[in-house]
Amino acid sequence: MNPWLLGTIVLLVGGFCPAAWLGTRGDPVDRLVGLEIGSVVASLLLVLLSQALGQPSYLIVPLVMVLLSFAGTLVFTRLLVPRAPDS
Repeated sequence: MNPWLLGTIVLLVGGFCPAAWLGTRGDPVDRLVGLEIGSVVASLLLVLLSQALGQPSYLIVPLVMVLLSFAGTLVFTRLLVPRAPDS
């Protein structure tokens, strides 16, 4: 086991588990924070796995995931805004 894999396991337990817990509980704002933390941790996990496996070509996946998670956050935030009643 190399240090990159050990860092991946530590980040998975120490970062993704609390983000998943926060993302499934509470009000919508708390879930949005959990979603953001989870997307950051997942991107970092993929970067660490790329380094652990010695495949720099795998770095494109977390880069694309960062862009998609940003767009997903914008959509989720748009859904959080209360709609004005039609008059």
